[in-house]
Amino acid sequence: MSILEQVSESEATGEIAAIYGEDADSLGYVAAHTKVLALHPPAYRAWEGLINAIAGSMDPRRYELVTLAAALGIGSRHCRLAHGRKALPYIGEDELTAIARDYRTAGLSSPEVAMMVFAEKMSTASASMTDADALALRAEGFTDLEIVEIALAAAARNYLSRALQPLGSDVDVPPGLSATLTSALLDQLR
Repeated sequence: MSILEQVSESEATGEIAAIYGEDADSLGYVAAHTKVLALHPPAYRAWEGLINAIAGSMDPRRYELVTLAAALGIGSRHCRLAHGRKALPYIGEDELTAIARDYRTAGLSSPEVAMMVFAEKMSTASASMTDADALALRAEGFTDLEIVEIALAAAARNYLSRALQPLGSDVDVPPGLSATLTSALLDQLR
């Protein structure tokens, strides 16, 4: 449980109420991490704008795979679960379960594995990355813009996770995730 005093849904007004309402409309509930981040509405809106700019130009499946790999690398229960649910419209549950268990052996295409390796490494050892890491993506056929999108999507996930974890945000298990998928999403975390 977060040590921060959060605004309850019944007491939310103004911009915080609007932010809560957007979560309720899109998710069916107000996520615990939203309640923490909504304490700073301008930063929350800036975060939304950044994510919309990055994800809006990417294929949704690609965005979710990169996000799941980055969340794996940083050990983010929040993001693995939230994006496990968000990935379901683009990736069937059986395939997503296999990806969550080990994306390298889940039957993904070589380019998909390469971008997930890149995103996971950004989350675990970014200081050790060299041109060779981006060149590996180029060798898989990614354009310069796509390489930038992959890097930005992974970096954005790191930003959010690195804020949520030390603030003690509760971890939601989103409705619609089976016990099998939930377990697969969480079992590989460091």
